[in-house]
Amino acid sequence: MTDPVLHLLRTRPDLAELAAFPFNFDVERVYHVEDVRLASGAPLEPIAGDDTGGTYFLCACAAVLHASSEGEAVLMADGVGEALEMLVRLPEWCEGLTTDLDEDGMIAAVRASDDEAREAFGPALDAQREALLSGLGLPRRPLVELFAMAESAAGRTDPHHVLLNARDLCAYRLDESYHLSLRDIVLGPGREALGRVRAGAPGARDAAAGDAVLRAGVLWAAYGDRRDDDLPLLRFLLEREVVGREVPEREEALGAEGYETRWLAAVLVASYGRDEDAQLLRSATSAATGGGGAVEWARVQEAEWFGPAAQSPFTWVELARRQGRVEHARAALIRLLDDTGPDAGRLRKLSRALERVGDHAQAARAQVCLLSLQDSAWDRASEAYVLARVERGRGDLAAAARALHRARTAVGVEGGAPDDTVAQWHRRGLGRLITEQHLELVLAAVEAGDAVLARTTMAHGRYLLDRIGAESAKTLSGLSTRAKWAVAGLRRGGA
Repeated sequence: MTDPVLHLLRTRPDLAELAAFPFNFDVERVYHVEDVRLASGAPLEPIAGDDTGGTYFLCACAAVLHASSEGEAVLMADGVGEALEMLVRLPEWCEGLTTDLDEDGMIAAVRASDDEAREAFGPALDAQREALLSGLGLPRRPLVELFAMAESAAGRTDPHHVLLNARDLCAYRLDESYHLSLRDIVLGPGREALGRVRAGAPGARDAAAGDAVLRAGVLWAAYGDRRDDDLPLLRFLLEREVVGREVPEREEALGAEGYETRWLAAVLVASYGRDEDAQLLRSATSAATGGGGAVEWARVQEAEWFGPAAQSPFTWVELARRQGRVEHARAALIRLLDDTGPDAGRLRKLSRALERVGDHAQAARAQVCLLSLQDSAWDRASEAYVLARVERGRGDLAAAARALHRARTAVGVEGGAPDDTVAQWHRRGLGRLITEQHLELVLAAVEAGDAVLARTTMAHGRYLLDRIGAESAKTLSGLSTRAKWAVAGLRRGGA
């Protein structure tokens, strides 16, 4: 259904002319300087342009996003009518408008700016404004309210209105003042739950402890707002973290879902330095003790892993994902990727995190960069098979096949120049993983109806299975269920 204001502009040339000049919303210019799309995958329609090469887009048939020709994009309004009201009553030449101004101050600022603009647009500016507002049936909200609406919309650009260059998948920039605080968003539920526990709300403690995701939020909330009387709650939460789980090493704990939460809980309990907590802390970490030793242990852990300078943005991304805030996680990861240089460790984390949130295209972008940084044949083969997996996940089977070719080349199957790092690759886990991706690609090609790719990949799969020992029970048991189906197909002699 067409927006009624947009319909009027498209069917009333007189109104369209006023919107284009002097208010710079030209419905005749409905193209952008490059192909773009929303990261969320929501529909995007160019509806007007401005005289600097910028474009106004209708997002999911409702909200209006403005993208400049310089690579910036911001959500303007929740509808075309609101966007036009802002452009007409708070036009671009009105500089210096802030939330510090009251209604009278804002009116005075607009009038002063209009006086200067009349030199460029002529004396009929007030009449043009009134004619366009009346013709479009737009309201006359207080300017303070209208400005607040504009600021609110800009602050909601992320996560649902992140605009991407369709070719390289980089996000359009957003002014830092409008960036969301993912940390505050994901800690909201934990802070609320912690407040209920502290207030003695019935069932609040059990509710906070019973949900692993909420428990993580409560622990982080308690970390940022420590109180002496929180120790019983923290003990209870740590006990729930320990139940049914083995004791991890610290590096494993801080790299695996759930274990980071346990380590944080242990740090919080240890920071109180109570001797009676020694056994609980040992069961949680195998390292901490009671008393002063626990306090010192907690201080070291906090400085290295949990302090403000050490906190990882991936902590909040992962918590957002676990909370079901996939778009928040995706937006944060894309902007992190855009700001990441040739840092292999960070690119690996980004690739894996983007794959977990289901954005295989962005994961492939990170993985391509990561693969280009690998020096050894083993590392090239390892990252190439991961690239094949994410390319297959995004549906680009040809790209997956190219990535597997790079993996085979790295280990010397196809005339590469492998180094000593891949000696006996076929007897190690790398061989199984590369083979598995070939088998997965065979099935994906069959499902896609690409017989040529299926046969070609099957030939490579047969060879690889022979090299790693297809009859080995250990090898076959390590394959995914889908890969085992492919093995069965190979044994029958067909795809």
